[in-house]
Amino acid sequence: MKRHSQSSVVEFILLGFSNFPELQEKLFGIFLVIYLVTLIGNAIVIVVVSLEQSLHVPMYLFLQNLSVVKVSFSAVIMPEMLVVVSTEKVAISFAGCFAQMYFILLFGGTECFLLGAMAYDRFAAICHPLSYPMIMNKRVFMKLFISSWALGFSMTTIQTPWVFSFPFCGPNEINHLSCETPPGLELVCADTFLFEIYAFTGTVLIILVPFVLILLSYIRILFAIMKMPSTTGRQKAFSTCASRLTSVTLFYGTASMTYLQPKSSYSPETKKLMSLSYSLLTPLLNPLIYSL
Repeated sequence: MKRHSQSSVVEFILLGFSNFPELQEKLFGIFLVIYLVTLIGNAIVIVVVSLEQSLHVPMYLFLQNLSVVKVSFSAVIMPEMLVVVSTEKVAISFAGCFAQMYFILLFGGTECFLLGAMAYDRFAAICHPLSYPMIMNKRVFMKLFISSWALGFSMTTIQTPWVFSFPFCGPNEINHLSCETPPGLELVCADTFLFEIYAFTGTVLIILVPFVLILLSYIRILFAIMKMPSTTGRQKAFSTCASRLTSVTLFYGTASMTYLQPKSSYSPETKKLMSLSYSLLTPLLNPLIYSL
């Protein structure tokens, strides 16, 4: 393969928070608790929706699929992250880094499209309640569901092999918590200009476009809520929309800041914190916010 003939790197070293050894034990405990709560919370959503026939409607089926994505995303990142924060340095093979990057992009990209589909579903249900059964029928639901996964798969199948086709000439230390594209790209000793253009364009299409559509959907939803006659109903609806919009903004905002410019000037610690927000916090909040 081309990458083996050009690259002197056969494995990578994940540094994690090795600069702060005094925090590693505490971080391990915090991350472990968050990981377990994330798995349990999202697993409950998946099982309850599967067993309860009355919940087999688009709103809850979308939520179930989102929980599947969140569990999968956490399973790809968190076990390795727990090892990283419990030791100073962790070695990960070339193939292992490729696989982790691939599935991070797959589940992250799928979530971007899935959240957009969920916002469209809520927009149709609240703003067009009478025609909602026709707008969001089983056929439309399946198209949105399959498209979300297909687009996520297409994007990651192009991007990950492209990253690993570049030569890695060393050093092999990735100053991050996992094998994500931006920190991995910093180790490349070749011109990545075309890839950065692709990454920027892809991020705009995959992250920013769905996010803008979600914002527009929620604006329409808020106008519909303001027309509700019940004050209590308005307050509950506003609270639900605000919490969901906060979670969506946190996910899309930090992801776009990370991937719009793969070789950005953010410090490694800032990049780690942004990564934690969409890999740690949003999977944890998912069952709490979307089950309201």
